[in-house]
Amino acid sequence: MSLLDLQNISYAYHRHRVVDGLSFHLMPGVIGCLLGPSGCGKTTVLRCIAGFEQVSGGTIRLDGKVVSDPHTHMPTEQRRVGMVFQDYALFPHLSVADNIAFGLRGDRAEQRHSRVSELLAMVDLAGEGGKFPHQLSGGQQQRVALARALAPRPRLLLLDEPFSNLDVDLRERLASDVRSILKAEGTTAILVTHDQHEAFAMADEVGIMHNGHIQQWDTPYNLYHKPSNRFVADFIGQGAFLPGEVLDAGHIRIELGVLSSTALAEEVGQCLNCRVSVLLRPDDVTHDDASGLKAEVVAKAFRGAEFLYTLKLPSGAQVLSLVPSHHNHAIGEQIGIRLDVDHVVAFHDTDPLGHPVQCSTVKQEAQVQ
Repeated sequence: MSLLDLQNISYAYHRHRVVDGLSFHLMPGVIGCLLGPSGCGKTTVLRCIAGFEQVSGGTIRLDGKVVSDPHTHMPTEQRRVGMVFQDYALFPHLSVADNIAFGLRGDRAEQRHSRVSELLAMVDLAGEGGKFPHQLSGGQQQRVALARALAPRPRLLLLDEPFSNLDVDLRERLASDVRSILKAEGTTAILVTHDQHEAFAMADEVGIMHNGHIQQWDTPYNLYHKPSNRFVADFIGQGAFLPGEVLDAGHIRIELGVLSSTALAEEVGQCLNCRVSVLLRPDDVTHDDASGLKAEVVAKAFRGAEFLYTLKLPSGAQVLSLVPSHHNHAIGEQIGIRLDVDHVVAFHDTDPLGHPVQCSTVKQEAQVQ
């Protein structure tokens, strides 16, 4: 049985519906994430789960028990839900140890001391219990906030943009550390963030949110390689779309050649001669000096081990390519490329009524198969 179950929940601020018919569930021990742009409703969902807001429609269940629906609202303190806030929300007048022990006031002194010591070691702050929050770095303060939330052993932990105040490198590193801590504790958790690197470093399952809806709930791998719609494909990772034509159930022709796949979406593969937009990721376009396919370097970004090149094709369309950094090409230079596409991602081009658009002309034969 799932530990957390949201069924068709809705929530509105005044007359503005922020969350609309949203559903997902989390099994015990799983780390989930709501990922999306600002204003998509993800923090509101978290507040409804925590009990800070009451849903206007649908049902939220914890351990099978209804904690929120339009007629039921279990108080926050009865839900056994922990919360880690964006601004840490540590008590400045309490030591690190006393901050962590704050939720253990009903335990005996030796139990509190044992649990605090255990958590300090777990978050790599052993020996720092006597310090005060202002004496710690931002990353250390966030670890204290996590330890405080975990101290009473909540059945569910909620994390609201917990790393947004930290620098980029520390965010991803700390997200990975927090994941290890939650797994060690066996804690079920849900993270809210707009940063996909953070989400992928921490979560087992991720829901992409847009306008109060979940567009796709899936593993990070599937979100990247098998996006369910154009919004998810645009939001996750980097890439460029090229126009294409469906030749048959397993082949699509684009400017760079014919892509073959046995895993085309059924609705795409069965629409012969339809126009589609094909997503090419930077790792789908490989630099190859021996290739007869050429593209012009129009921009480059150095990333240490590799360059991210923006390449212009003969048609004027642009694609991205990740190239080892010892291939240092100049802007304006023509370089050889070839396709190395394992997952063909394509979406129909549609008319204003939503019908697939047919190709009206016969395109030249593809350059490569």
